[in-house]
Amino acid sequence: MKSNAQQHKADSKFKALFHRGTELLHRGKVQEAVTLLEEAHSLKPEHFDASLNLSGAYILTKKFKRAALLLEKLRDQAPDNVMVWTNLGAAYLGNPILARDEEQLQAIAAFERALVLDPTAPNVAYNIGLIYRDRREYGMAISWFERALATNPNDQDAQNLIAKLREMNGRT
Repeated sequence: MKSNAQQHKADSKFKALFHRGTELLHRGKVQEAVTLLEEAHSLKPEHFDASLNLSGAYILTKKFKRAALLLEKLRDQAPDNVMVWTNLGAAYLGNPILARDEEQLQAIAAFERALVLDPTAPNVAYNIGLIYRDRREYGMAISWFERALATNPNDQDAQNLIAKLREMNGRT
């Protein structure tokens, strides 16, 4: 059993690692963030935000399976957390070019759950549209890109993809 002094030291170390790792993550220094967030997570594996930030860092470093394992635990702890579902969708999808049918469907389900919780969750409808585009289900892709536009009318990428997909649909 740890003494109060040992516990205080461990708590201080965790806080320093967590805050620095989070700061590095926000600054785009993802690989450095992973190292610090992994160490923070090892000290307090039950800390929700440390796990969530580490999962995001794993996604950005293409460690999708590690991210999914963390996020599935968080999903069970906080089933109404939009960020958990959004990150889980990204983790399940992994590399969109290599994603198999099962992974795409898992990602869509997780993203859809995020939108049930927050219909305006940033980029979620757009990401679903991308999956349907990759699946060559252009009608579904268009409807999801339209939903993305309803959330963010300035989304130029969604506008361009809608126009492109409508043009492609007209030729088939």
